[in-house]
Amino acid sequence: MKVPVLDLKAEYAELRDEILPALDRVCQNSSFVLGEEVEAFEREFADFCGTKHCVALSTGTAALHLGLLALGVQADDEVITSPNTFLATAEAITYCGAVPVFVDIDPATANLDPDLIERAITPRTRVILPIHLYGRPAEMDAIREIGARHNIRILEDAAQAHGARYRGRRVGGLGHAAAFSFYPTKNLGAYGEGGALTTDDDQIARFVRAARNHGQTARYEHEFVGYNYRMQGFQGAVLRIKLRRLYAWTSRRQEIAREYRRVLAGARLEIPVDDPRDECVYHQFVIYVGNRNSMVAQLAAREIETVIHYPKPVHLQPAYSSLGFPPGTFPRAERACDRVLSLPVHPRLTAKQVAYVANSVREAAGEKQAAAG
Repeated sequence: MKVPVLDLKAEYAELRDEILPALDRVCQNSSFVLGEEVEAFEREFADFCGTKHCVALSTGTAALHLGLLALGVQADDEVITSPNTFLATAEAITYCGAVPVFVDIDPATANLDPDLIERAITPRTRVILPIHLYGRPAEMDAIREIGARHNIRILEDAAQAHGARYRGRRVGGLGHAAAFSFYPTKNLGAYGEGGALTTDDDQIARFVRAARNHGQTARYEHEFVGYNYRMQGFQGAVLRIKLRRLYAWTSRRQEIAREYRRVLAGARLEIPVDDPRDECVYHQFVIYVGNRNSMVAQLAAREIETVIHYPKPVHLQPAYSSLGFPPGTFPRAERACDRVLSLPVHPRLTAKQVAYVANSVREAAGEKQAAAG
């Protein structure tokens, strides 16, 4: 039985009759960059996140970059974040001329460990950048308390966490600002690149709106040197259609995760812990196994696709070798990267496919099949 880790073709088949008229509408209006569809998406996504503002951008990396600039990050400042992430999180810090300062993860959640943050704070620390990794909210109460005590601002990396809730509140409005990615593989994905910054702060929103469009505050009035980080009209149209389905898609991801947890209970592997007060949206469903190569091979032999998110932490990437962190500096993140494996979790999986994946993983881990639920 073939089980893809993602099926964007099936998603398009489901949405095609809505997508094509929406794209035609963009063409009819010639609103190819920003425009009505993007503006409508901004209003709808802000409402979805429970924030005052949403500024649509060209990528999630652009959202991180402008978010950091809006929070005052300058050359030689320091930004605290996790090494267990995609490189873009650190790249955005580097774009500002600042220095990423890594803090190890909580092994139970794979998110930034708040207990380790304060020892990393220096007079140069400007921002704490927690990541809601795999759609699981970071421990925001503790992080915000630390930020408030030290007068450090908070930027959420919510690139993988559209719709996730922390203590009943959606991510995106838990810090001073939040960065989202709409890369096609995300829970809410564009048909190309896309991103957004959400915030309740009028000044931050005003800066980011100008910065995405060459620093313009009015046509041909350039208040400062900005960037070309504008969202395309096509992406706004697509995202509006998909946003209306995000509740149902998230619910299905959560159902799949519950079944995986049920079947894999007691197996010789680890699964990140979910706080019952929060709501993970399972951009990825990951397991941690000591025999990952064997697991990948056995699942591939059964036509089950898997992905590794992420095989090497940022501090060990060649791009950041200049920071001088040798192996062993952040042992929890390194252990996670050595063992992590992402299983299929997209909303179009059937019950039979989910059962097949779960039991195949269990058998590959050396366990008998679980009883049917």
